[in-house]
Amino acid sequence: MSAERTGDIEAVRKLGLTTDIETVGSILGIGRSKSYALARAGNFPARVVRVGRTYVVSVPAILELLGIDDRAG
Repeated sequence: MSAERTGDIEAVRKLGLTTDIETVGSILGIGRSKSYALARAGNFPARVVRVGRTYVVSVPAILELLGIDDRAG
């Protein structure tokens, strides 16, 4: 694993328990508009929860989607 990739993973871990859909889209290489369109259609690559007008995604779900085993910390 490259140092750049390790830094990216650490940055994702530091997001907390949840983050907004725009951040997740950016991590996955999906634009803002497409991220919202996928979420509205129920097709976003990670589980999205709508809280009021905001879409949130759990950081552990993002790590799982990226194939990162985060159980060890």
